[in-house]
Amino acid sequence: MAEIELSHVDKVYEGAEAPAVRDLCLTIADGEFMVLVGPSGCGKTTALRMVAGLEDITEGELRIGDQVVNDMPPQARNISFVFQNYALFPHMTVYDNMAFGLKLAKVDKAARDKRVRDAARMLGLEEHLNRKPRALSGGQRQRVAMGRAIVVEPQAYLMDEPLSNLDAKLRVSMRTELARLQRDLNVTTIYVTHDQTEAMTMGDRIAVIRKGKLQQVGPPTELFDRPANLFVAGFIGSPSMNLVESRLRSEGDSLYADIGGQPLLIDPRTLSERPALRGHADAGKPLIVGIRPQDFNVSDGDAGRRGCQLKAKVELVESLGTETNVHFCVDAPPVVTEEVLELAAELGTDEAARVEKRAQAGRNEFIARVDPKTRVRTGDTITLSVDTAQLHFFDPGTGEVAC
Repeated sequence: MAEIELSHVDKVYEGAEAPAVRDLCLTIADGEFMVLVGPSGCGKTTALRMVAGLEDITEGELRIGDQVVNDMPPQARNISFVFQNYALFPHMTVYDNMAFGLKLAKVDKAARDKRVRDAARMLGLEEHLNRKPRALSGGQRQRVAMGRAIVVEPQAYLMDEPLSNLDAKLRVSMRTELARLQRDLNVTTIYVTHDQTEAMTMGDRIAVIRKGKLQQVGPPTELFDRPANLFVAGFIGSPSMNLVESRLRSEGDSLYADIGGQPLLIDPRTLSERPALRGHADAGKPLIVGIRPQDFNVSDGDAGRRGCQLKAKVELVESLGTETNVHFCVDAPPVVTEEVLELAAELGTDEAARVEKRAQAGRNEFIARVDPKTRVRTGDTITLSVDTAQLHFFDPGTGEVAC
């Protein structure tokens, strides 16, 4: 096992308009499971390939353990790479695929056999050792790829979207297996994915990357509860955080955020932690307010909750069994920033166009995640209570958290 440290690492491809990776500073602790996430083309796979030695580093320093490895060839780094497409040899049996790296390393036959059979037992592949890859399911092929990585007993595992080729149900079970396996082996692991659900459920820490630059790194709950900027707020969480441009106003000691013409009382605890919010109110500066879908609940409209409620007309109800998503609109234009459009484009060009169309119409679509037993129908006018202690505030100019 080994600590991996990237210090001010850049990657610039010849002829490219911008660096693929910019000033990346990241330390992965010995035995840690680090997940790199971000939109397609953000630089996460490039960063992984630099650690593997499959891409040269333009600037900066990479250490594995106590050794600088910038110029060290891949085979000398003692790491295992698990690819998205498994990269199994179709003409070899499962046993021979798993043993291939050990043969190259000239491990003697008895030790080689023990390692392969131990790994096969761990992965539930004992009955498949004599089969060829074409006779295996996608999940079994992925286990073979993992077995090949395990038997060489590397300092670190590098995994590039290893579950993306599996169907949704198998992907859920495999990510549980993979996370358990990593914890049992306690080997330093860097895992690349664009799926933030995978990141939240598997990683000890998550590093969010955008346009080659690290946005935030921390435990999953920290990124969810305290996103550093608008991009992280929109990327982490499903459904995404609801965002609206607002202005704050003071009434005595209280502070309110205007949400489509409806005032929300900012929780006193939030004000004590972030006193600078009063300055935004005094200056009349706009702010972006974020509300997580799960911070809504359907209310009976009792007067005691005034200032913590929004009235809404239900536009769509999605019943998912364990939860219900209620779609509604507020009379305020959607937030249309570079970050928001980039996140929308990740869902498809149609989604980015929808955001801009709603902005022109001054309609902002929100999602509330409510108790599945709640009786809500499309067309109903409902009152939603808001946990105003969980509101998020961002500067519309910089996208950073408004302190």
